Order: sequence, then structure tokens, then C-alpha cells
Amino acid sequence: MEFSLDFTPAHGEAVPVAPLVERITAPNASPFTFHGTNTYIVGGKSVCVIDPGPDNPAHWQALMKALRGRKVTHIAVSHTHTDHSPLAKKLKEMTGARTVAEGPHRPARPLFHGEVNPFAESSDTDFRPDIRVMHGDRISGDGWVLETLLTPGHCANHAAFALDGTGIVFSADHVMAWSTSIVAPPDGSMADYMASLDMLLGRDDRIYFPGHGGPVEDPPAFLRGLRTHRRMRERAILERIRGGDRKITEMVAAIYRATDPRLHGAAALSVLAHIEDLSARGEILSAGPPSLDGEYEAA
Repeated sequence: MEFSLDFTPAHGEAVPVAPLVERITAPNASPFTFHGTNTYIVGGKSVCVIDPGPDNPAHWQALMKALRGRKVTHIAVSHTHTDHSPLAKKLKEMTGARTVAEGPHRPARPLFHGEVNPFAESSDTDFRPDIRVMHGDRISGDGWVLETLLTPGHCANHAAFALDGTGIVFSADHVMAWSTSIVAPPDGSMADYMASLDMLLGRDDRIYFPGHGGPVEDPPAFLRGLRTHRRMRERAILERIRGGDRKITEMVAAIYRATDPRLHGAAALSVLAHIEDLSARGEILSAGPPSLDGEYEAA
């Protein structure tokens, strides 16, 4: 994979990125959010706000400045992590707009006995959409139509939104130019993530505007690269297990040796997501349900 770190966040400013589309990047930079979360404003005098972002005063002020004189009819939320959805409540109260999403936050699978969700504090469990959308559902306003593309994987309720007639997809955290998406059980599911990539590959879109970083300018090629990257990672995990590794910590130390150590915790969860998928397909064995401290062997 060739990722692009070429991105100027322009915190506090609404930057035009396409006709009828502006981007505001929140000042919540971190190893997981790159330069911050992207909020998109779609439309002219009547708009939809996609992913209003974290509860950050400076970002709220920038959003209010950009929306001055315009009517907000819809607030679309791609998923309920706390860097994307919390400002939806405040924006709804301010504007009367309806919130739109796949549904409230939930894990991709039930938690096992004694299991703790490592992303629980990063989940906006208070959010409840006014309009629950399914794959292919559309919302519309003055001069714009957004089609819902359900893309579970990063989390169970993840959705992307396609701007009708433009070839633009707001891909949120499912596909990003700067990095791969975190797929961390029990919030995320690798099987779902791969199926969502396949769904997007069946489309003919021109450009993706993601939740973090700059645009993906050749979606089909990038999607094929992501799919190949994940399959190579899967093969690397199988090779480590066949070579004698039994614990996820051993696999992470070998496979992610060139990765920032601050991201090794997320890497371990990504390995677990692959192991869950491989286990469900009968390619590896474990004494109990797959877990971060489990031991594994080849089937």
C-alpha cells in the first residue's frame, strides 16, 4: 500500500473541496485521527452536515461560522465513535435538523464472558438517530441527494454516503488515504470489513472524502490495494502460527516491528480481528473463543 500523508488540515476553516462540498477539520490530532476529524458540509443554502465531529469548542465555533446564513436540514453520522458523532446532539438542538445514521452504537458481536471492550470509552452510546437508514436509502435537500452505503467493519453501524451524480463518496473511517482503518473486536469485524470493501469495488466512484486526511483519488486501485494488504496480513499471521507463534503479542512483535510502538495495542486488536475470521473459517484453532491473551495453532 502507498499511503498519502500530504494533507493540510486548515483547522478552523471551511475549505471547498468540490462543488457544494466544504471540509472543516477538527483540532483533535492523534496517532489514530491523523490531523483531526473531517466534518463535511454538503449543499448551498440548505445543507447536510456529515460527521459534525467531537465535542470540541474550537471545532464548534468553526462549524457555526461556516453554517451562518444557511439552513441545516440533515445531520448524517457515519458511525458512533466519539471523534465523529458527539456534536450531532448540539447541532440538532441549535438547528432543528434531523439526524441520520444506520443506528445506535453496538458491537459487531456479543461480548464473551469477562471480555472488556477496549474501545468502550471511544463509543458514543448516547446517540440515537432520528432517521435510521438501510443500504441504498437516500436523503435529499436543495440540490443534493445522498445515498447510504452500509460499510460495517470498522464498527457495526458504519456507513458511507455517496453524493448522487458526482462520483463522490464520503468514506469516513472505512477507507482513508493516510492509513488503514482500525478493525478492533468486538466493535469491529474483519469479515464485515472485507465484505464492505468488495461492495465498494462493485461501484464506479471517482473520489472518496474520508473521515481523516485527504482524498482517495483513485478509489478502485486503492480498494484493491487495501484488500491485498489485508490478505497479506492474514497470510503473515498464518505463517507466524505455523512457524510456532502461539500468542498475539509474539505475532505483533514480528509483523509490526516497523510500526510506531504507540500503535501496537491497535495492531494487536487488528491481529485478533484476523484471528476471529480465520477461526470462523476453520483455519486456526484455539482452546476457547479468540481473545487477546489466547493461544492459537494451525488447523
